[in-house]
Amino acid sequence: MRSGKLVQALEFGFVDSVRAVLHVPVDVLLNAFGAQFFGAFNDNAFKMIVVLLGLAAVEGDGEVAKQGVTTLAMVALTAPLMLGSLPAMLAGDRVSKRSLVVWTKFAELGLMALGTYALWAQPEGWLPLVVLAGMGLQSALFAPGKYGILPEALPHEHLAAANGKLEAASFLAIILGTVAGGLLLENVHGQVWVAGLVLTVLAAVGFASALRLPRLPASGVREPAATALRGAWRAVRGDRALWRASLGTVAFWSIASLLGQDVLVYGKQVLGFPDDLAAVPYALFAIGVGVGSLLVGRLSRGRLEVGLIPLGAIGLSIGTAAMGLLVPGRAGTFGLMTLLGVASGFAVVPLNALVQSRAPAARRGAIIALVNMLSFAGMMLGNLGCLALAQVGFDSATILLLAAAVTAAATVWAVRLLPGALLRVVAMLIAGALYRVRVLGREQVPASGGALLVPNHVSFLDGLLLLAVCDRPVRFVIDETYYERWWIKPLLRPLGAIPIRATGGPRVVLRALRDAGAALDEGEVVCMFAEGEISRTGSTLPFRRGLHRLVKGREAAIVPVHLGGLYGTFGSPARGRMRLLPTKLPCPVSVSFGAPMPADVAPEQVRAAVDELGEVAARACAADLRPLHAAFVRRVRRAPWRPCLEDTQGKQLSRGATLAAAVVMARRLRSVLGEQDRLGVALPPSIGGALVAFAASLSGRTAVALNFTVGRAALTSAVRQAG
Repeated sequence: MRSGKLVQALEFGFVDSVRAVLHVPVDVLLNAFGAQFFGAFNDNAFKMIVVLLGLAAVEGDGEVAKQGVTTLAMVALTAPLMLGSLPAMLAGDRVSKRSLVVWTKFAELGLMALGTYALWAQPEGWLPLVVLAGMGLQSALFAPGKYGILPEALPHEHLAAANGKLEAASFLAIILGTVAGGLLLENVHGQVWVAGLVLTVLAAVGFASALRLPRLPASGVREPAATALRGAWRAVRGDRALWRASLGTVAFWSIASLLGQDVLVYGKQVLGFPDDLAAVPYALFAIGVGVGSLLVGRLSRGRLEVGLIPLGAIGLSIGTAAMGLLVPGRAGTFGLMTLLGVASGFAVVPLNALVQSRAPAARRGAIIALVNMLSFAGMMLGNLGCLALAQVGFDSATILLLAAAVTAAATVWAVRLLPGALLRVVAMLIAGALYRVRVLGREQVPASGGALLVPNHVSFLDGLLLLAVCDRPVRFVIDETYYERWWIKPLLRPLGAIPIRATGGPRVVLRALRDAGAALDEGEVVCMFAEGEISRTGSTLPFRRGLHRLVKGREAAIVPVHLGGLYGTFGSPARGRMRLLPTKLPCPVSVSFGAPMPADVAPEQVRAAVDELGEVAARACAADLRPLHAAFVRRVRRAPWRPCLEDTQGKQLSRGATLAAAVVMARRLRSVLGEQDRLGVALPPSIGGALVAFAASLSGRTAVALNFTVGRAALTSAVRQAG
């Protein structure tokens, strides 16, 4: 009885730990991961066993023969994947996603048992290829359930993170399966069927995971195959974002399949790897995809960050070109393949999440199956293209260079489609490198509809920071003198920035305000720095009348925003000049969003709300601040000779002298005050007043400055409130 309770407690502790890491419902993700992981592991391990057996059979016949054997295995797996997507399209919405996963995992168990027999009876014959084709068909039927169960069982805000973790699990399985295929083949001592037996046991574990998935109803209706196909095609073509995401998915898998096949031959032919190391470059690529997928989930913060797609495409293009041009050795190949994998994760996870979220619920399974069919067709095209290029006479390095050219074309297409989203992601990465951001009240920005952000303005990087922390695209109202600069205009235009020229007369200003108002009416988020200029002192300047003119007669909400900690940092004026270097990396800053205010509110009230947010942010950040004396002693150690205090009487103290005087005064205060922990200071602004503040902090007490000019009653009230 006691051991049973212990096991139960350990199980609950494990589940709670996983829940804390994944931040999404555990029962769905853990079991979906188990079903997906062991399926992908078996697919890649068995494929690698078949490929390596074929390569061993043509040893010494040249690179074209090796490309032919590899292509045969790849096509044997990919062609059923493509053809099986048609019945998967029907099953994806007719039956429950959970039932689809369970039955396909049961089929996988049977196929692995047959594969064990095939490896015993004729390891280098046609039967292993038949089993590989059956696994391709099983994977095609499994895909609508695997991807379709996530949006039905999870809330929308967890979809991107869940896809990132699912892709990470998939590619971890690809890594281990790809490497395990070679390791099993090397260590079974000629008894190849033992490898198949191991994979059969793992298939049984995956089937057990599928049985634990939650039961879900079917999402669609029964309809003829032609009707389902036409409906899915119309749904994809009728939604521009869904159509582009589908094309991007097909392009990615076409390039990835060509790279995967070519790099496998590259490892054997150029790097001279034995069977147990032949798949290392591809395994490192899969590791990179897993890392990139997890990074996508972390960067997305519960939203679909489509700007990662062109960023990933750029990385793929550059990495593939480097592989083809440099022809690096083992270490260079390993590094580049890992970076290529990270870039691939940045591209494929948002594409999958976009297809899932944009697909109508009633046809989600059919649409996912249709996109999979097109993707598998692209994969087979990549495999056959790799073989055709080898037969023409290109070696594996030249094929990589040609793949880089195709990838570059796809990159240009992705960047042209999503320039604003790409810039937003770049801003997010730059802000993450420069700042350690504390965001307060992010939920105050309306999820939909027009909204006007009104922040204080203390640095040239304020817009960058807002762009990085807001969950919605932001259009900035910006001074035309900055907008027209050649180096920044190409960046501001894709973001939809609205130029305004304060010196152009009322007509020019009104035209810019009219454009900003039209954006609000269309449900967009607009940001206006109502001060009109950067504060030179860090204090919030009076708001100009343009704010009132912009929101007059509109329903858009005004959201006050306070940017804290930016004054005196990189891009901000300090002591009369612009600071060009960061003071600290990362610099701690805060962004606070206030409650939405009605459009008829006075600019003075908005300014007051911004200042109040500054106070709230200061309180929230107080726990991270060093005590006064600790920060001061740190400064003294750096430069004790520098001037520190000076007053109107002509007295001046260096940092070292100030610290010495404060230490002497702290000892005097300790003997006088006893256990009193708060000290009221009724002294004018002077060296003496500053020394008392330092001394109180050194002695572990709080100094409270008292205004002795306000009268006896007010002073008595202040003393009482401060204790």
